[in-house]
Amino acid sequence: MTHIINTDRFERFTGTGAYVASRDLQEAVNVALALSRPLLVKGEPGTGKTHLARAVAEALGRPLLTWHVKSTSKAQEGLYTYDAVQRLHDSRFNAAAGAVADARKYIRYGALGRAFLSPEPCVVLIDEVDKADLEFPNDLLHELDAMSFAVYETGDAHVAVHRPLVVITSNNEKELPDAFLRRCVFHFISFPTPEQMREIVRVHHPDLEGRLVSEAVTRFYWLRGLSGLRKPPSTSELVDWLSALSRGGVPAEEVAARVPFLGALLKKEQDLAAAARALAGRGGR
Repeated sequence: MTHIINTDRFERFTGTGAYVASRDLQEAVNVALALSRPLLVKGEPGTGKTHLARAVAEALGRPLLTWHVKSTSKAQEGLYTYDAVQRLHDSRFNAAAGAVADARKYIRYGALGRAFLSPEPCVVLIDEVDKADLEFPNDLLHELDAMSFAVYETGDAHVAVHRPLVVITSNNEKELPDAFLRRCVFHFISFPTPEQMREIVRVHHPDLEGRLVSEAVTRFYWLRGLSGLRKPPSTSELVDWLSALSRGGVPAEEVAARVPFLGALLKKEQDLAAAARALAGRGGR
């Protein structure tokens, strides 16, 4: 039996003019909106995970707040940081008496904190959550559930005015905790089919000649099908490659005969060598 969540009362995402979203991806976004749950998105690099949050924010008319996670990131940084160094500096060199008495002057709110305090609903992108240590996702659980946080240095407690849509991306570098996964709506962005890829290309290159696009997409999938590639070319690299072909005036016939500007698609020496051997074996075709 198929269970459908009625989202008539909720905002709906159907993609944008610049972002082609599959039906499954649209449904995942809309379920996250309906359930007020974070949306966890996985997929190989270049499949549009980061751009999804921008597209959702644009489609819903919401501000986008972005948190790019690093290996040194701590969960609290998404809420706020306390600039003790600046306060110490001011206490030593600021001539105004009592200028440093108010600790609130030294609180810097992060993407989640600003979203909670915003007078309008936001979209928050937590990008590449798996770059941080294993405790990072668990440290976010309470705030994502309660939609509130406390600033310990001031004693202030903040509750979200509006529950933001939180989009979390992962490149599968680390396993995420089960407790964290239970609280998310999950979607894996599959690599586009050739037909979907042509639609994506038309969005980015609406004026390119049809045969050039067709030959380029054919070559692109041929390269992705080579065995042993360490980094197969991604959607974003295909878009860049087509820009290079267009600006270089390369005709479709040349793309059919060889792969010009191969370095725009393949970024590893071993992959370039593998492609060169495959092209030589096919006589360039």
